[in-house]
Amino acid sequence: MASEHIYKQFDSDLEAIRAKVLEMGTLVEEQTANAVKSLLNTDVKLAEQVMKRDDQINDLEVAIDEETSLLIAKRSPAAGDLRNIMMMLKIITDLERMGDEAAKIARSTTRIFEDNRMSKPRFTEIKGMAKAVQGMIKTALNSFARLDLSDTIDILEKDKQVDDDYRSCMRQLLTFMLEDPRTISMSLESMFIAKSLERIGDHAVNISQSVIYTVKGKDVRHSSLKEIKKELS
Repeated sequence: MASEHIYKQFDSDLEAIRAKVLEMGTLVEEQTANAVKSLLNTDVKLAEQVMKRDDQINDLEVAIDEETSLLIAKRSPAAGDLRNIMMMLKIITDLERMGDEAAKIARSTTRIFEDNRMSKPRFTEIKGMAKAVQGMIKTALNSFARLDLSDTIDILEKDKQVDDDYRSCMRQLLTFMLEDPRTISMSLESMFIAKSLERIGDHAVNISQSVIYTVKGKDVRHSSLKEIKKELS
C-alpha cells in the first residue's frame, strides 16, 4: 500500500508540473500573438506590455526547473518517467527562448514606430510567416498536452515553408535598402523580426521532437523529414 501511495503521489506531482508547462506554453502563445499584433496594428503600448510580461515566462521556467529537480531527487523515477521529465525540461527551455524572441519582436516594433511615422510599413511576408509560426506553436503544445504525434509532420512541413518565407523576406528587404537608403533602419528591424519568427518556428519543431522522444523513445533531432515520417508511420 505504501508503494502504491508513493506512485500515486509521483503521478500527482508529475501532472502538476505538466500543468505548469502548459501554462507557460499558453503564455508564450499569447506573447507571440500579441507581439505580432502590436507590429501589424502599430500598437506600441501592446508591444511594451509584451516586453514586461517576459519576466512571467522566466519565472515559470525557474519554478518548473526547481519542482522537477525536487521530484527527481525525491522519487528516483524509472526510465519511462525520467524520459517524460527530461522532455519537459527541454520543452521549457524552448518555451523560454520563444518568449525571448517574442519580446525581441516587440522591442523592434517600438523602434520602428518610435518616430510616429505617417506612412505605415508593409509587412506582407512577415504576416504570412507569423500566421504559420503561430499555428506551429499551437500544434506543438497540443501534441505535448495529449502526447499525440498525429500532427507532428504538419509542424515539420510548415517549418520548411517558414524557412522559405524567411529567405524570401530577407531578399525583399535587402532590395528595399539598396533601392532607397531611407528604408535601411526600418528594413533592419524587419529583418530582426523575421529572424525571431523563424527561430520561434525552430523551437516549435524542437518541442515536437521532444514529444517524439517521449512517445517513441527515439531521438530525431538530427533526422531528415523523410526519416521522421518513416519513424512515425
